[in-house]
Amino acid sequence: MKQPGRILLGLYCLLVAVWLVAPTIVVVPMSFNDKKSLAFPPSGFSWQWYQNFFTNPEWSASLVGSLKVAVVTALFATVIGTLAAFGLDRMKSRVSGVLRALLITPMVVPGVVLAVGIYAVYLDTRLVGTMAGFVLAHTMLAVPFVIIAVSASLEVFDKRLETAAASLGATRLTAFRTVTLPLIAPGILSGLLFAFVTSFDEIIVALFITSPYLKTLPVQIFSSITRDADPTVAAVGTLLFITTSLVIGAGLLIGSRQGKR
Repeated sequence: MKQPGRILLGLYCLLVAVWLVAPTIVVVPMSFNDKKSLAFPPSGFSWQWYQNFFTNPEWSASLVGSLKVAVVTALFATVIGTLAAFGLDRMKSRVSGVLRALLITPMVVPGVVLAVGIYAVYLDTRLVGTMAGFVLAHTMLAVPFVIIAVSASLEVFDKRLETAAASLGATRLTAFRTVTLPLIAPGILSGLLFAFVTSFDEIIVALFITSPYLKTLPVQIFSSITRDADPTVAAVGTLLFITTSLVIGAGLLIGSRQGKR
C-alpha cells in the first residue's frame, strides 16, 4: 500500500515542479530564434542574441552594475541579518517577537509602497542613481531573508555546546567564532545566496531609483521589453536561469555536506 502512495506523491511533486518551471523553460528555445521577435516555437536557430548580450555596451554595463550591487548587498545583508538573528535568538522576552516582525516587514509590505518611500527619501539625500543608494535599498529588502535562514539554523543549534566551550575557558566571542559560527554556517550561506539573488533580481525599487549612469540588469530587461522586445531578453533570461540554478544548487550541496559533518 505504501508503494503506490509514494508513486502518486512523486508524480504529484513532479507535476507541480513542471508547472512552476515551465514558463522559464519556454524562454530557452525563444532565445535561439533567428528572427527579431519573441516567438514560440522559434522558426530557426541562431546565437546572435547571446552575442548581442555580450557585445552590446548597454547590456554589459547593466550586468556589471547588477553584479556589483548584488555582491556588496549580499555581504552587508548577511552580516546585519546574522547578527540580528543571533540577537533575537538570545532574547528571552516578548519584545523579540515584535522586533522580528518589524525586521521582516520589507517582505510583506508591497514593493511599490517601499519604492515610493525610498524614492522620496533619496530625492532629499541625493542617493537616486548611486551605488550607495542601490546597496542601502537592496540591503533593506535582503536582510529579512538572511534573518529567516539563520534563525532556522539557530533553532536546531544546541546551546549547551557554547556552555561547554565557556567551561573550558573560552570567551563569548571565542565561543561564537569557534563553535556557533561553524555550526550555523549552512544557514548563513543560504542567507547569503538569498540576499544575492534578491538584489540581483529586484526590479520595482530599482525602477524608481535608477539613472542613466547606473542601471541594473532587471531595469535593462524591462526597458528592452517596452522598447523593442528582441530575443536578447530571452537570452538574458536563459543565462540568469542557468546561473541562479547553479549557484543555489552549489549552496545547497555545500550546506548539506557541512550539515552532515
